[in-house]
Amino acid sequence: MTASPQPAEPTPAVPLRTLRLSIVPALHPPLTGPAVALVDPATPPPRPPHRPGPRPTPEGRRSRSQDLFGPAWSVRDDLPDPRTAGRLLFTTALEALAGRRPLTQVQRLTSPGVYAALVSGRRPAWCARSTTPLLVGPVHVCEPVDGVAEVSAVARRDGRAHAVAARLEGVDGRWRCTALSIG
Repeated sequence: MTASPQPAEPTPAVPLRTLRLSIVPALHPPLTGPAVALVDPATPPPRPPHRPGPRPTPEGRRSRSQDLFGPAWSVRDDLPDPRTAGRLLFTTALEALAGRRPLTQVQRLTSPGVYAALVSGRRPAWCARSTTPLLVGPVHVCEPVDGVAEVSAVARRDGRAHAVAARLEGVDGRWRCTALSIG
């Protein structure tokens, strides 16, 4: 026996309700005084940070006073490949933050300010919580000024991707990281 389809029962009409607008009083009185200035117009904006050390001469030679005191900026011709330096920096920094190598190994690759921030800062949770290996993808390089390279890459762990970027500046014939961002 086959069941024949039953005729559909008409659905009862739902009575429509009328919407009513209710005005709710504000919890706080409106501001009636002068607007609050977030920035004092009399205060000058902060100055950009000074880049320490002397710049190289156009011929790439150092003067006698530069030979005697402190580090000197290097021109691009005197520096190694920034891709190699960027990959070494990213791998070393991420493995140090993951606890797989001592953080002091990053010190020779970074400026004192970046190293201090790495030592005193929080470690990214994605970097420290897992034991799977970190994979650093291809390193992309942009050289906006002679002796400066901005490098970026994608680090992968546990199937997730994280951006890493750094600014490298040529000092005494090698790259030194002056800014590091780990996302």
